[in-house]
Amino acid sequence: MANLQLSSNLCNYRKLYGYTQGRLSKRLNISRQAYSNYETGRRDPDLDLLIRLADFYHITLDQLVHQPFSSRNSEILRENNTPYTTGIDPETQDILYLNEKETTLIMKYREADDAKRQVIDQILR
Repeated sequence: MANLQLSSNLCNYRKLYGYTQGRLSKRLNISRQAYSNYETGRRDPDLDLLIRLADFYHITLDQLVHQPFSSRNSEILRENNTPYTTGIDPETQDILYLNEKETTLIMKYREADDAKRQVIDQILR
């Protein structure tokens, strides 16, 4: 059974952000037809995709799935009080959930010079 509120919200938020179905589906790494099926209620997106969409639109999952669309609500960015940051594994396209400590470590690794990276790499092997 389709979630009509979700279907409506997907369409309204996409239009609010000025995306076409094709452009948004490329950004989400899914086919345009798959995204169209979500907007028309033929299919429901999986939880990982819902999380990515909510993050993209800066809204909560509840706002995306249950609450009626309101452009007034979308003008107020949600507080980023979730304990995780999402990322995507480039090889598998799996979604990764990183806590604050993990995110900080990754950022410090990126800032490190080659010698420090080699030491870190040795430790992690």
